[in-house]
Amino acid sequence: MTDAVLLSACRTAIGTARKGALREVSAFDLATTVVREAAHRSGLPPESFDDVVLGESMAGGGDIARYAALEAGLTRVPGLAQNRHCASGLASVATAAAGVRAGMDRAVIAGGTQSSSTAPVSRRRIPGTEEWQDPWSSPSHVPTPESPNQDMSILVGWNTARLAGVSRAEMDAWALRSHERAIRAIDAGRFADEIVPVKVAGADGAVSVFDVDEHPRRGTSLAKLAALKVLHPEIEGFSITAGNSSGVNDGAAALVVADAALAADHGLTPLATVRSWASVGVDPVETGLAPIAAIRKALGRAGIEVGDVDLFEVNEAFASVAVAAARELGLDEKRVNPFGSGCSLGHPIAMTGARMVTTLAHELRRRGGGTAVAAMCAGGGMGSALVLTA
Repeated sequence: MTDAVLLSACRTAIGTARKGALREVSAFDLATTVVREAAHRSGLPPESFDDVVLGESMAGGGDIARYAALEAGLTRVPGLAQNRHCASGLASVATAAAGVRAGMDRAVIAGGTQSSSTAPVSRRRIPGTEEWQDPWSSPSHVPTPESPNQDMSILVGWNTARLAGVSRAEMDAWALRSHERAIRAIDAGRFADEIVPVKVAGADGAVSVFDVDEHPRRGTSLAKLAALKVLHPEIEGFSITAGNSSGVNDGAAALVVADAALAADHGLTPLATVRSWASVGVDPVETGLAPIAAIRKALGRAGIEVGDVDLFEVNEAFASVAVAAARELGLDEKRVNPFGSGCSLGHPIAMTGARMVTTLAHELRRRGGGTAVAAMCAGGGMGSALVLTA
């Protein structure tokens, strides 16, 4: 099989949903922005692309990937929208790499888009009645008190903390470090190469440019985090707060995954190679522990060990997830989420996996090579991981 390489990787800056810079920008416009830019940055002519694959979540159905392809001028390129909940963006990169490695595609634009600010709200008629459930979202599993469908603070955050023995103090300390690292990365210009500026029109018609992640908090501290109320005080020992959870966010990311031979034919130097990937299923109660199994499976497929990896990003859907993974896998915390993650940068659901791969690919290029792993949990008891080398 041919190698699947990344020829470009870009993203928007991440906005805070409903009150941030991207609150009036739709998921469709965000997707179009990054698909167009990823194609341009790749150095490939438009006729080279075989498909566009975009993760989407809570977007109301349809095919947002085809929409973005058309708006980006790729009229003859089809589109596939796919949903693996939080891991949708990561799954899209894996789907693209699979098509390339199988020899079915030579170049695919892959990524994810999320506008929590403008996502439609669904309702349904409750079967056997004339009553309506509003709002309603499609369930990923049969809910129980320990594993509800609609409350991720219990399903993911609290269950992970409880099962892995992660304390409130450990979660708050991790969240603080996430903010500090994200702020340092922003101030040092670490994200400049990967971010595509978005032009945003204001109510008065004035146009501003959004190109800096706005969710990280500069003034946070352990004292401030410790003072936050838990989200479920009625549950004994509950330790999840808004401070040790990820944000609700907007953004999009896209990458070009291509056949290594095609890159060579055009004289293009890849950012990185997609070495392996894996997804796993676990009991929904253990959703936040699923990245551990996914990392082990992906590393096994790549034939490498944990100690061979230079950088990890384990999405901080909740700080408990990253703490548990680092502890169970014996990871050096300096190598985990070195530029922040969900607690600080935010978690635009369908974008996040593609954003993680984008950030890791650019960092590997800055370092002159290495190995990186992106991993995350996904609702309903799933986990995904992807291995990059450069």
